Amino acid sequence: MNYQKPTPIQEQAIPLILEGHDLIACAQTGTGKTAAYILPVVHRMIRGDHRHLNTLIIAPTRELAQQIDQQIEGFAYFTGVSSIPVYGGGDGATWEQQKRALEQGADIIIATP
Repeated sequence: MNYQKPTPIQEQAIPLILEGHDLIACAQTGTGKTAAYILPVVHRMIRGDHRHLNTLIIAPTRELAQQIDQQIEGFAYFTGVSSIPVYGGGDGATWEQQKRALEQGADIIIATP
């Protein structure tokens, strides 16, 4: 990942999320937005006292929801933190798979409106 220093969005977002605040933020593509909110959320979850932290990430498209889910899997690979993308537009089998995964539980849900 080769992070050397935080980007402006990361400098502003990470402390707020670590303090437990909700966040709505905007920044251009390639500025590290995903890491800005995923890293502190995963950090709080693995600290133990926030293991049951509920996190909902809303993405505008199915493709972005899937991409965010992949980023979470990468950042949280050795932590046991789980995520699932939930979106419409697929066939009934896709929804059934998502429904089963939700019933099993996930720490982070990435959904489309």
